[in-house]
Amino acid sequence: MEVILLERVAKLGQMGDTVRVRDGYARNFLLSRGKALRATEGNKKHFDAQRAQIEARSLEAKKEADAVAEKLEGQSFIIIRQAGESGHLYGSVSTRDVSDAATAGGFSLNRNQVVLTHPIKSLGLHLVPVHLHPEVDVKITVNVARSEEEAERQARGESVVIKEETTMDDLGLEIGAALAEAGDVEL
Repeated sequence: MEVILLERVAKLGQMGDTVRVRDGYARNFLLSRGKALRATEGNKKHFDAQRAQIEARSLEAKKEADAVAEKLEGQSFIIIRQAGESGHLYGSVSTRDVSDAATAGGFSLNRNQVVLTHPIKSLGLHLVPVHLHPEVDVKITVNVARSEEEAERQARGESVVIKEETTMDDLGLEIGAALAEAGDVEL
């Protein structure tokens, strides 16, 4: 299906481009979200007549996104979650959790603007991209910790995950010593 893009779409084209896409992608994503129009003669004429207004709205939205991006770039947000001693979360941190933390921090973020390729499932500092406008992306830091004190330690660069490093040799000596104490084996 051929569509006329009403805004810049990553890996597809700029505003005003007529592109050919699969029918399902056009119906379920581009047309339903108002990112494109079907490329009919009537829509082409309508787009050409409305092009200046659409470009003006897009430019205004980009200016607003740039202003928000300037304040949001590099911000850090703390999310408190329960986790095991090894640092794996009992649940996960999703886009909704990140957007809620940013909103609590004074920024208005929609969960659709947060880009996570996969949910966060471990403690630590995580860089998360935020898509404010088709041409404006920023990165924020999400500090996932078990408590506020732990989040402060992580922000300073300390590791909060307890890792026991025991080699096979250490285990062998420990087992041998325990058996020797029991009197079963002589060393």
